[in-house]
Amino acid sequence: MERDNQKQKLAKYKNMKQKNQHYSTQFPDVKIKVFSVPESLKQHLFIFKTITGVFSFKKIDLGTKVFIEHMTVPKKQSVLLDLGCGYGVIGIVLAYISPQSTVYLIDINKRAIWCTRENIKYNLSDRANKVITFSGNYFEPIKNKNIKFDGIYMNPPLRNGRKEFLKICEEVPYFLKPKGLFQFVIKKKMGAEFVLKYITSNFSEIFDIKIICKRSGYWVFDLTLLD
Repeated sequence: MERDNQKQKLAKYKNMKQKNQHYSTQFPDVKIKVFSVPESLKQHLFIFKTITGVFSFKKIDLGTKVFIEHMTVPKKQSVLLDLGCGYGVIGIVLAYISPQSTVYLIDINKRAIWCTRENIKYNLSDRANKVITFSGNYFEPIKNKNIKFDGIYMNPPLRNGRKEFLKICEEVPYFLKPKGLFQFVIKKKMGAEFVLKYITSNFSEIFDIKIICKRSGYWVFDLTLLD
């Protein structure tokens, strides 16, 4: 009986790992099905086209919704980045709230970027020229473009491991303008306390570090670049 339980747990773990790999894979190996997800965010109704092989394709995940309700959007004209954008929810809301700003969205998943571009056309048809997408792994597509951001926003894929995300944190300062902010959301059960301890120990001389919200098991982090 114990051996059977272990086999079931191992099979479940392998299935979860394979499922999560689809989201961070350039070409997901799952059958294509397209969905439409309506959602009211920041008192505006958005409609997002989604597809299998993309994270949370049936509905917007709670972490993203908590993050959007509490993220800080600069009032001045800015350059903003939705890093690991999925089908573009955070970046599209940023562009809607701050139409004077230029918003970049990056994701390695080709299906996610296809959805993002479709969602920009549908939700931001009057300002699509100021919303720019790149396909690639985190900062790789812009490393040689000399782009600096006033704000970088992220719902990190921590199921891929904390080390990957902490490595991203090390790169972030090189892509921020003076006093630029890096905001992200982490579920407490996925290691929010660990991440806070780590960045406080390693980045306190680089960032002003704050937790701006704790809600429904999610923590919203604000790291503002020091002078």
